[in-house]
Amino acid sequence: MTQIHLSSQGSGWNTLGKRMLLGGAIGLAVISFFVLGADRPVPPEWGELWMVRPLIVTPLAGVSAGAMYHFTDRMFPRRGWQRIVARTFSVLAYIVAIWLGTVLGLAGTMWN
Repeated sequence: MTQIHLSSQGSGWNTLGKRMLLGGAIGLAVISFFVLGADRPVPPEWGELWMVRPLIVTPLAGVSAGAMYHFTDRMFPRRGWQRIVARTFSVLAYIVAIWLGTVLGLAGTMWN
């Protein structure tokens, strides 16, 4: 009987998908904090569906940032101080992407 040993890192698409899902989930959690705590939108013409735009735009920004984190992590070496710099850069870029997604999602709905 032949045994196959798989690496602990998994395939590239497997970790890419996980990071994208995690990024989208964090984006959804961040925007849900703002959207679900709001009483009403500023422009009354948006009606009850004003929540749709922020709940789509911000998680998409999170998914994109998760993919960017994955590719940045693969691009830089995995040893020493270079790994710390790469991870720090990736986390800061992720925070900026979530912030921009939140601003784009809420612009014109809650923020005028």
